Amino acid sequence: MEYGNRLGDIEITDPQAMRALAHPVRLAILERLQRYGAATATELSPYVGATPSVTSWHLRHLAGFGLVRDAEPGPDRRQRRWEAVARGFRFEMPEDPDDQEGRAAARVLSREMFLRSADLASRWVAEVEPELEPEWLRHAGLANTRLVVSPDELAAIEDAIERVLAPYVTREQAARPADGRGVRLLRYVLPECGEEQTSGPS
Repeated sequence: MEYGNRLGDIEITDPQAMRALAHPVRLAILERLQRYGAATATELSPYVGATPSVTSWHLRHLAGFGLVRDAEPGPDRRQRRWEAVARGFRFEMPEDPDDQEGRAAARVLSREMFLRSADLASRWVAEVEPELEPEWLRHAGLANTRLVVSPDELAAIEDAIERVLAPYVTREQAARPADGRGVRLLRYVLPECGEEQTSGPS
């Protein structure tokens, strides 16, 4: 069964684009543009760990694969402003076992993304959680749930989650509630190896 792209993400299928994005500075650039909107290389530089000239080079590289584009000029029309093409991106491991290039590229990008988010939870516990109000703390935390499902069932679960999230992800800023704030939902989908699928507690 085919499922739609409910969150409006750009879909990356080109192995070269996956490898281009599998770089900490480029991932940081794209994340910053997606979260805060258009910016110049100079504005991005302090947040992505690169000089303005190096940041500009990475931006042009991302633009070559259609991940960022020129934005409307700002007050200083001499400075080039960039924006993300979409609010998010997604990619998949190719099903064809003979597509070694695609599978290797997806693995490299996946690994870089895991490394980039590895300490998000621990930093939240150390830096954010102590400052949160009780009404937010009640709904914060994590869940660690183990399932035994088929690939089709797992795809259906992911689609159902996106169906719930889509109205909140895609709504315009003007439609957001006055007391709203950013919330990051981390979804790790980690299938076990075949020999582990029915072992241990359910």
